[in-house]
Amino acid sequence: MNRVWRYLRLDFAGDLLAGFAVAAVSVPIVLAYVGLTGLPPQAGLYSAMLGAVAYAVFGPSRIIIGPDTATCILVGATLTQLGSTATGDRNLDAAILALLVGIFCFAGSLLRVGIVANLLSKPILAGYLVGVAATVFVDQYTSLTSVPIEAHGIVRPTVELLGKLTQVHWPTLAVGLVMLALARLLSRFAPRVPGAIAILVVGIPISWLFDLAHLGVAVVGDVHLGLPPLPARLPRIDWSVLFLDALGITIVSFASGIVTARSFAPQLGEEPAEPNRELRGFAAANIAAALGMGYPVSGADSRTAIAISTGGRTRLVAVFAALALASFTLFLSRPLSILPVAALGAILASAAIDLMDFRSVLRLRRVSRFEFILGILTALGVVALGVMDGIMIAIAASLLHLLWFAATPDDRVEGVIPGMPGLHDLDRDPGTVPIPGVLVYLFQGQLLFFNATRFRTRAIAALEHYPHKPVHWFLLNARMMVTLDSTAYDEILALADALKARGIVFILAGGSENFRAIVARSGLREKLGPANVYDSVSIAAMALQGMAPSPVMSRPNDDER
Repeated sequence: MNRVWRYLRLDFAGDLLAGFAVAAVSVPIVLAYVGLTGLPPQAGLYSAMLGAVAYAVFGPSRIIIGPDTATCILVGATLTQLGSTATGDRNLDAAILALLVGIFCFAGSLLRVGIVANLLSKPILAGYLVGVAATVFVDQYTSLTSVPIEAHGIVRPTVELLGKLTQVHWPTLAVGLVMLALARLLSRFAPRVPGAIAILVVGIPISWLFDLAHLGVAVVGDVHLGLPPLPARLPRIDWSVLFLDALGITIVSFASGIVTARSFAPQLGEEPAEPNRELRGFAAANIAAALGMGYPVSGADSRTAIAISTGGRTRLVAVFAALALASFTLFLSRPLSILPVAALGAILASAAIDLMDFRSVLRLRRVSRFEFILGILTALGVVALGVMDGIMIAIAASLLHLLWFAATPDDRVEGVIPGMPGLHDLDRDPGTVPIPGVLVYLFQGQLLFFNATRFRTRAIAALEHYPHKPVHWFLLNARMMVTLDSTAYDEILALADALKARGIVFILAGGSENFRAIVARSGLREKLGPANVYDSVSIAAMALQGMAPSPVMSRPNDDER
């Protein structure tokens, strides 16, 4: 009871207002997106309401779930491929798609495939938000001016708009700019006042007083919520197409949804949820949408942004939004019908401005130039190619960069500091001296097929440039190695043979327990000679100085064991 009272006292008002704001924005968004699928408005409305409520109950975060652009485009393409023409048939096919997506998401959570979400790094998330925000803002050009824009991206639509200034409907532009200014002023000087609600409260009376519809200003129009049409009889269903396309939609919607969840987690005051829990939440949302004869849903960026900016604090925002959406379409369709589309465009444009967190992207430059470039690449990719293509390009670039780092690790030659434990960089750590007759070589990375040749080449180069000759032992410090493949195995033997030809003994020391097990199991220990393989780098170094601790060596460092 105390928790209920605390919620009513602290969070109820904010959640209620945020729910109304999300619902108000959802109406035109849902109607626009459902047009991409060729389905009736009811399908989009039920998908938005039932999907959001199901995710609020079963999902791990506070993002808003609903129809999104990428998913709707794929749904429309699938329905066209199936050849469904009757409304009832298309509704049934879309509902089956949503059900299959839900099943695939749930199966993915059981199989723990959510690990792929770890490929979405910080620069990808930061760039994604900027790219989505810019795309959402540019998409409002038509709403704010009544000028049809055919180009995609940011630059081309802007150029197209500038070339069509004579087609601008000035009353629409005036309404849009006034509403956008109202939203920005409230965001700047009264952030606790929900701008979306204020725009609705101001926009509907203004539309009625000035009869904006008769002035040519586009308005929302009538929206009715009825039961989705059902097929008169069970149509023939092409399951092969449905299964394959549902799998593709699952991948796209999960990737889009997980990016939404992770991008908004800091603004929601949450830790990023475990991806497999997100999959279960998406499964519940899609199954619920299917039961309402809807279509697949995913994370809704603009509606999540509205929920945050209008003060939403708990998951009940989604529930209130669903109730408000139903109420709007059932009981307030007449007032909503005269709301200017430009006012809704202003809400989305203002939310987009709030999402453009350029500081997060610029902060990356101080840490890593590559991550800064990756963030910019993601933003540009999202803008130019769409959300999913942009993210995929950024992930590919991130993986290539990771592979480059793994293939070209640094190395160093080590020595000792008298009286101090462990081994130290001979060139960088003051006071470090070489071990007489010993070259200690550290390869700072895993030793695998893609860097094994580099390892042998760099090791020989280190020997040739080593100033403290003669060298009798070449000691490989393997403390950073956790595994070994066949290519690396061959390169170690090749290095040992090259050193033997120079009269130098190759010593292998350290490595993880797994690495040492592979060395023993593969026969590498016998080929190198058991006396030349040590579990600890420090013990090996001391042994090479006379089989007893040297005055310059202290107790072995635990990290070197």
